[in-house]
Amino acid sequence: MHEPTIRVGIMHEEEISFQLNGTYTLLQNKNNYTGKQTIKYRNDKIEFDGLILNLEELIFKPNNYDTGSFQLFDVTIGIKFHWERKENQSFKGSLHFLCEDDKLTAINVLKLEDYLASVISSEMKASSSMELLKAHAVISRSWLMAQVLKSENIQSSEEVYQSSTETTEELIKWYDREDHSNFDVCADDHCQRYQGITRQSNEAVLKAIESTKGLVLTSDNQICDARFSKCCGGVSETFKNVWEPKAHKYLQAITDHEESDIKLDLRNESAAENWIQSSPDVFCNNSDKAILSQVLNDYDMETPDFFRWEVRYTQNELSELVNRKTDKNFENIIDLIPLERGLSGRIIRLKIVGEKLTLIIGKELEIRKVLSESHLYSSNFILEREDKSTDLILKGAGWGHGVGLCQIGAAVMGAKGYSHKDILLHYFKNAVLEKRY
Repeated sequence: MHEPTIRVGIMHEEEISFQLNGTYTLLQNKNNYTGKQTIKYRNDKIEFDGLILNLEELIFKPNNYDTGSFQLFDVTIGIKFHWERKENQSFKGSLHFLCEDDKLTAINVLKLEDYLASVISSEMKASSSMELLKAHAVISRSWLMAQVLKSENIQSSEEVYQSSTETTEELIKWYDREDHSNFDVCADDHCQRYQGITRQSNEAVLKAIESTKGLVLTSDNQICDARFSKCCGGVSETFKNVWEPKAHKYLQAITDHEESDIKLDLRNESAAENWIQSSPDVFCNNSDKAILSQVLNDYDMETPDFFRWEVRYTQNELSELVNRKTDKNFENIIDLIPLERGLSGRIIRLKIVGEKLTLIIGKELEIRKVLSESHLYSSNFILEREDKSTDLILKGAGWGHGVGLCQIGAAVMGAKGYSHKDILLHYFKNAVLEKRY
């Protein structure tokens, strides 16, 4: 098997400005271009270089893959997160433009290992420990290849890929990558954070990628759908409780401790409450800024309280938020009742009780979206009220979905001297390391 080439969706706008650094050939007319360019969407057509083109795609290919690069201006990063912002980003490889949903989608096409160099530097600091960098290279490579294979299976199957069910009483929805039909993955946290060569990789990152080239996690001879999140909060979550209802034996709930087989079943409400209000001795319970800075970029470091956190709403604030986010009329929110928790304590079915309406929502990301302007840190929370107050206080644990590798826990393991194999097999039980190319 040869190193794959992948397609990464970067941005989606009516007008996109970009800079070609080096000579690029536009395959549709065989002309060469360099320097600053602008492309526009106009009524199902593409406007470029003074021409209105009746085409659905334009492809710019560098004459020299190794030395050529392009820059996209005003790329939105952290989409719908609290730190959302725009920045200019540079990329290796080819630049494709597609007409989609009355806008243009910019797609970067490049070699998989070059993509990984950016992902690792975008997801964490390039100064991270070597073993952590190696571990992240393996899971990012595994996840990506698993998504490409999954996409091929979905497209070849006659079955409709269903990611939500809705009745008058219940809305259950999970978010994965099923909406990416014209490229393999997107560049934001929805998939893996990818910011091209904007985040310069150092020699350590390149060494970690080269030393693990083609190495993936497998289970039953299939490439693992290797997931990761910022902080599991002490116990990781199972795949089926967050995404589609499939059980992967390598994505099970484990305690983020040397004795990972300690069984903490936090599906019980009182057990979850005790856990969330405790400060357990686990890898990701760490406040060492030198370690945290390995996996948290500057804007991530703006979040100081990820292991245990608290969010407070007045009843009016929460009611306005939930009514707006669900586009339903609950009027005043009276209560939030967990109906079902996963093994990590994350709520996967939540009953929202209002004066006019009661609705059950899930899974975890839908809950996080409804209860926050961007994304609640996690769905692993309890509701508290103070005497003589209508305020609703959410006390929670962890940052993210909690499935697979816990980045902060893995950073701590790397700092403690664990090997990348030890780190991987701690979080991905029943998996093996296998070289595929």
